[in-house]
Amino acid sequence: MYVRALTLRDFRSWSQADLELSPGRTLFLGSNGNGKTNLVEAVGYLSTLGSHRVSADAPLIRMGAQRARIGATVVNSGRELRIDIELNQGSANRAQINRSPVRRPREILGILQTVLFAPEDLALVRGDPSERRRFLDELCTARLPRLAGVRSDYDRVLRQRSALLKTAGRQARSRSGSAAELSTLDVWDGHLATHGAQLLAQRLRLVHELRPYLEQAYRSIAPESRTATIRYRSGYLPPEFLDPDRAPEPDDAEVLEAILLRELSTARPKELERGVCLVGPHRDDLDLVLGSAPAKGFASHGESWSFALALRLAAFELLRGIGTDPVLILDDVFAELDRRRRSALAAVATAAEQVLITAAVPEDVPPELEANPLRIETTGESDNRTSHLLAAATAEPGEP
Repeated sequence: MYVRALTLRDFRSWSQADLELSPGRTLFLGSNGNGKTNLVEAVGYLSTLGSHRVSADAPLIRMGAQRARIGATVVNSGRELRIDIELNQGSANRAQINRSPVRRPREILGILQTVLFAPEDLALVRGDPSERRRFLDELCTARLPRLAGVRSDYDRVLRQRSALLKTAGRQARSRSGSAAELSTLDVWDGHLATHGAQLLAQRLRLVHELRPYLEQAYRSIAPESRTATIRYRSGYLPPEFLDPDRAPEPDDAEVLEAILLRELSTARPKELERGVCLVGPHRDDLDLVLGSAPAKGFASHGESWSFALALRLAAFELLRGIGTDPVLILDDVFAELDRRRRSALAAVATAAEQVLITAAVPEDVPPELEANPLRIETTGESDNRTSHLLAAATAEPGEP
């Protein structure tokens, strides 16, 4: 799989960009703030419908513009597909496949698969559980695009149920509550359990299948370090579901739905008292373990980087095992890594069908990763700064 063409309109610092790309390695060179990361961020957005840098779409729209557009021609096993998305200020985003509108932007998911490694990935180890849940869910969706609908439905039900809990809780404390409200809560419990069970089943299956790739990747990066592994953490699932060696079962979703319904019923008094939903995959976490200790809080800076890198390398190998190489995006990461970690990442990059690399200077990129270099510069001042793609650079990575 590779991106043959990328077009941007009013995306970040780019008023316009039209790039022809090819398989192999492409290096975007430019000083910090010149827009090179914005290019690979756009590719990543088409893959996940999210940015690795911000949680909302508004910052992606160029200052002063009402909308941004991202488009790409994706080649997979000789077949070309064109995907486009329009990000709008104050209205719903819109998407197209082969220039034909689709009902929902999430219908483009699965056409382009990427694995992106960036300095922000340190948050996978040191950040909040939401970072690790996002990692799991995006990888689950890359493997099973229809899960995007499940995630959307789950989030919608969670918002509705949380709002009802707050209202019902206030009324219960004032003794003005009604049986009808509790009956409505029963209905939302059923919806939450149905969608939550499907999401949980895919997360548990993913952790089971990702774990050996993660352990192997970490050994290759830090052979002298402690053994690394991952475990799913949940406060309401039975221990057998959290056993890392447990193989997925065909009826997992049905069993998990029954568990969620039971736990929601048990937790309802506390939920009404606190006005929040205390049971469901939105409360879970992915434990990253080094030896017998959690990586978060106990891993050194180097071990944390190794774990973050191992997670991305494991994701790449897992997706590759499905049958096609995802596009590998390396956003300004080599300057953060020591020689061994650079070599481990370069070894994977040399085998990938397409690699998009950003760096401030050619010397940041390992010499074994010869790439087609393109220089980027920014002109203008303040909020009117615009990025420009210049002619191909003459220096190869590693040259002065």
